[in-house]
Amino acid sequence: MSGCCLRLKELMSSLTPKERQVASFIIDYPAEVINMSIDELASACGTSTSSIVRLCKSANYSGYKELLRSLSADLALNQHETATYKDVHPGDSIESIVQNVCKSNIISIENTKTIINMEELKKAVDAIVAANRIDFYGIGSSGNVALDAYNKFMRINKISMSSSDPHNQILAATSLKKGDVAVLISYSGNTKDILETADVVKQTEATLISITRYGKNPLSERADIRLYSSSSEPLIRSGAMGSRIGQLTVIDILYTAVVSREYDSVKHHLDKTRLVSSRKHIGSTPL
Repeated sequence: MSGCCLRLKELMSSLTPKERQVASFIIDYPAEVINMSIDELASACGTSTSSIVRLCKSANYSGYKELLRSLSADLALNQHETATYKDVHPGDSIESIVQNVCKSNIISIENTKTIINMEELKKAVDAIVAANRIDFYGIGSSGNVALDAYNKFMRINKISMSSSDPHNQILAATSLKKGDVAVLISYSGNTKDILETADVVKQTEATLISITRYGKNPLSERADIRLYSSSSEPLIRSGAMGSRIGQLTVIDILYTAVVSREYDSVKHHLDKTRLVSSRKHIGSTPL
């Protein structure tokens, strides 16, 4: 899905009914909308120009003209809705499952790339590079992503920790201080335990980085730096596969950017951990 239409789709659940009405019309008829004035769009949607202005603001556009420019660029690149998420149905063939799951994961990655804010990403990399300690917090599937991040950054000798236990998260967060970074991961941005941890982090002088779905949500509103991942989970994919893929992509980008920035100083640690890992595999006893 294209940049403008993707932003609007990701925002749907947080929009007012009138804003949702406008967003749906833009997503369904992008080629027509680029030739409409704001008054004409309001009339076509049966809403007001103020609803359109509020929608533009929610989507981080300065106004209607910027939204139209983004939509026009998408159409010029012929990117509008060339691929969609496919649900998996009972009795699907293994070939169909392979095709649908792989396609959905690819779309999660592509859509995450589309909604990444480069300025926020640079701020996150700067904060992590300068950090004395980096904590990663998540619950459930997001907890697995947090653990993956911890394993990555530990390999380059970054002092870090990860926990998916709410009690341990709060205990760890209380010891954060200025110069530390806490990365809180929740696709919905509304996970109760994560929000409680975020509130504890905010009481310290640590930098809070959030990784959530696109748009305003309780976690991103608490964050100093906001990063977004994309997913459109069909019902049967309740294992949060799509959201996990998007979150892992953001973590991989952060990790790779930090390694690139500090390559000369971290190369030794990468080589050392790779050597230790290879020796462990060689010395392991087959089952």
